[in-house]
Amino acid sequence: MKKNERLAQLDHHGLRAGSPQVLGAVRLVPLLRDEVPGDLRIGSRSYGASLGIVRLDGRLDDPGLAYISYVPHGFVVSHTSDGTAATLGATLGPAKPRCVRLHHRMVKREDSDDGGSRFRMLPLHLAMEGYLALHVRGPEILWEGYSRAAASRGLLPRTEYSVRGAYIQGLAEALRVFEIADRQVGVMVFVADALASIFVVSHPDDYRALHRSLIEDFFGEILSTYAYFHADVPLSSSPFSTGAASTLDALAVAVARYRSDLEEDASLLAAGLFTRPVVTERVRDLRPFVLERFVPTFDPAEECHIGERIVRDDGTLEYMKTFRLSQAQIRRGHLLTKLAAADWNLDRAAESLGCSRKELDVRLVNAGFGHLLAAPPVKVAMRGR
Repeated sequence: MKKNERLAQLDHHGLRAGSPQVLGAVRLVPLLRDEVPGDLRIGSRSYGASLGIVRLDGRLDDPGLAYISYVPHGFVVSHTSDGTAATLGATLGPAKPRCVRLHHRMVKREDSDDGGSRFRMLPLHLAMEGYLALHVRGPEILWEGYSRAAASRGLLPRTEYSVRGAYIQGLAEALRVFEIADRQVGVMVFVADALASIFVVSHPDDYRALHRSLIEDFFGEILSTYAYFHADVPLSSSPFSTGAASTLDALAVAVARYRSDLEEDASLLAAGLFTRPVVTERVRDLRPFVLERFVPTFDPAEECHIGERIVRDDGTLEYMKTFRLSQAQIRRGHLLTKLAAADWNLDRAAESLGCSRKELDVRLVNAGFGHLLAAPPVKVAMRGR
């Protein structure tokens, strides 16, 4: 691991789950915050273009490292270090439409007139860039079996696919009709009871302004299939029952018990994110906050999520966005992790994966990494009978 990386387990400290709302295959679980200091605010900045070129180094008009992606909007994060209220410094109005827009870096500091600190970030791009950059340089030395092109160019270019929230059947309608709860600062989005995304901000007013921005976010492509083939999901694993309640107090106890069951259901559905370790990378120290991105410990047998978060020094979660990886994306991350752990020696990597060297070659080609091989085999698909 890099010196600014560590193995950690995610949580939602400082938040509690509210009662879910269900429409078709979409389940939205509100995340509520009881204490809102107000020293971190997040607003949206519209760019008026869905396609963006993001520069990672140098000046915008200089040659250098860049990528092309879907960029519907940006976030402006304002914060203070002494606990005083931060101002919401963002442009919420529509921008002049453009076909393509140039963006400078994932996270860029901006001037603030109120004595606080402010930076602009592209939501989820910090997380996706971390995934795309996994062991991007490839082998540092030329092992036998690797092509010289791989040793000189690494894994670039990398391409991944996603779908807009607007293309997930039922999500736009759910965001339109579902009630925003009091003190709500976030939401867990489930599609056919698969965790699609978690979105959290620091202040309830910011969430109300950004609630419908979810339909502009990008999601894992498998979720559009889930929404299409699963017509509806039940509100709870167990139906509400008043039992023998004959007084208002007894009825209140039954309601509280049912709400507790709903929260437990949400915890179980989100266990794939919150019960497995992730590798976090510190991106910026904001004092008293830390901005991090994370990737999973890749396991093809488990669901995997990438994401970014801002955490207060006491562990309180102030901001989070997550993205569910497809099975193909998980397999690519798993292969790259195993290759790096084996120092890019193909024979050792094959042994750690429990397969033959020939099978590893086939898996590399099918995963899109055939250019790593000195003499890549013909692309075939392994199918079980």
